[in-house]
Amino acid sequence: MTEKKRVAVLISGRGSNMQALVEAARAPDYPAEIALVISNRPEAPGLAWAKDQGLHTLALDHNLYESREHFEGQLQSVLGLAKIDLIALAGFMRLMTADFVNRWQGRMINIHPSLLPAFKGLDTHEQALAAGVRISGCTVHFVVPEMDAGPIIGQAAVPVLPADTPETLAGRVLAAEHRLYPAMMAVVARGQAHMAETGLVWQRTDFSNINQAEAVFSPPL
Repeated sequence: MTEKKRVAVLISGRGSNMQALVEAARAPDYPAEIALVISNRPEAPGLAWAKDQGLHTLALDHNLYESREHFEGQLQSVLGLAKIDLIALAGFMRLMTADFVNRWQGRMINIHPSLLPAFKGLDTHEQALAAGVRISGCTVHFVVPEMDAGPIIGQAAVPVLPADTPETLAGRVLAAEHRLYPAMMAVVARGQAHMAETGLVWQRTDFSNINQAEAVFSPPL
C-alpha cells in the first residue's frame, strides 16, 4: 500500500468533523493518518478529545501572537517539524493570509456547511432559511485566498423542511458533513483529485456507479 499521507487537522471548537476524520483513519486501508490536531483555542473541547485518543495535539493561542503573520509563522514551523502532507480545516475559525494559503495550495481543504457557492461565510443555515431554499447541504473544497471560493471536491445535499430552525437544519447538515469529509479526504490523499490552475482535476476515479437520472427532491415527490 502507498505510504499514508500525514494530515494536520485544525480546529477551534468541539471538532466533530475532526472526530469523523479520526474515526475514518482508524481503518487499515484509509490513505491518510491524523498526525496532529491543532487548535487556536487552548480550551477547545475537540483538543481534549483528541488528546484522550492518544493523538498528538497542540494549542497555539492566536491571542499570544502580535500579528496574523507571526501566528502563521509558528504554525508553519510546527507543520514542517511534523512532516505534514495535508491540512484539514475543521471548524477552524480564523482566516489565513494569502501567503500561508498559497504555500499550501492544493494541500489544504475545508468543509463548509452550505452548497457553495451559495451562502458563504457565517450563519449559513440562517441564510438558507431566509432565502427559502428547499435543499441545503455541505461542501468540501480546496482552500484559496478568497473565503469559501476554492475548487469544489465534493458536496452532500439534505432537504430543508418546512418546520426547520437553524438548529434542526444544522443537525441534518452536520450528519452529512461527517460522511462527506472523510470520503473527500481519502480522495485527495489518494491523488484522485487535485487542484490545478484551471480548477479541480479528477484522476482515476470511477463514476460508473452513479445513476445520472437520480435527483434529490425537497419536498419529496
